[in-house]
Order: sequence, then C-alpha cells, then structure tokens
Amino acid sequence: MSLELISLENIQEFAHQYGYWAIFLGILLENLGIPLPGETVTLVGGFLAGSEELNYWLVLSDAVAGAVIGGACGYWIGKIGGWPFLVQIGKLFRISDERLLNIKNQFSENATKAVFFGRFFALLRIFAAPLAGIAEMPFRKFFLYNLAGATTWASVMVTLAFFAGKVVSLEQLVAWVGQFAIAALLILVALIAIPIWLESRQVKRAAGE
Repeated sequence: MSLELISLENIQEFAHQYGYWAIFLGILLENLGIPLPGETVTLVGGFLAGSEELNYWLVLSDAVAGAVIGGACGYWIGKIGGWPFLVQIGKLFRISDERLLNIKNQFSENATKAVFFGRFFALLRIFAAPLAGIAEMPFRKFFLYNLAGATTWASVMVTLAFFAGKVVSLEQLVAWVGQFAIAALLILVALIAIPIWLESRQVKRAAGE
C-alpha cells in the first residue's frame, strides 16, 4: 500500500480499532522502508492521547519502540545485503563503484548526525538506518544515536499533538507538520547539493586549466 492510498481518516480508523498496536506497527513498518506516513501515525496517537482516548506514556513508548526496533532491523538489512544492492542500483544509473565508495565514505563521516537528525526528515527516517549499515557504522554507536533520535523525535511529535490537538483540528496539525517537513527537506537537499555542485565546478575549472 503506497503512502498516497493511506488517508488521515484511514489512520484514525486503524488507531481507533487497534489502539497502541496501530501506532507501534505503523512506525515500525515505516522504519523498515515501507512507505507509511509514520509521522502522521505519531501525531494521531498524540492527538488521541490528548483527547484521553489513549494514554500519553503508552503512545510515546510505542512510538519510541517502533522507531528503535524498525531502525535496528533497517541497519542489519543494510549491513547484510545493502551494499550489493546499492552497487546494482549504481550500475542501473551508470554510477561508478568509485563514486559509490566516495558517497559511502561521506555518509560514514556524518553517520551519527544522519541517524539522530534523520528522524525529522521523512526520507532520511526511512533510509538512514540501512545507510548506516551499509557504511558499517558500529552497531553499538548506531543503537545509541538511533535510540536518542527516536526518543527525541517521538517526544516532540506526540507532545505537540497532545497539546496542540486541544486547540486546532488534527487535519490542520497534520497539514502544518507536513508543510514544515517539506520545507526542511528542501533546505536539507540544498545544503547537500550546493556544495557538491560547487565542488564539481571547481574540479572542471581546474581540469580546464
């Protein structure tokens, strides 16, 4: 099921029907790479806690547990089979093994930041853990940053929905968070792409000289 097919109403229905399991599994599956809107699932859980349909601490625990376990599974998927898969993708898009190794090394240098802060970016939330495995980040180190990032992210999302849901509608809250996430992702892409583009221009100029 693709993300577009899962409406806010569907998520609310699942949360009403399955309660804490819906929150835990929704976030777990997103972290395994399945395109589920984990952020929305977390907001729905916090909103229901704010309306006293669910318990705040149990929702928060479910969100953290789903993120941590899903991230750990993603890490081992990346570590065991991620690199051969990435090489095949590289061949498909004509990306050399040397370039892939360079990307891998660059990620390794920033792996801790990606694992911790990646929780707040939809795409990184899905791919940071497998990439950490591919980059051979030590699992103990990964686990600590994954746990810290998951706890921080879940606390922010659940608490935001818990309190903000008392004064604005869930639909409006999800829309605002979604708009913020898109803006943050665009800024992140710009911060990554612009230095790479400038570096490539410098290399071309140096080669021309």
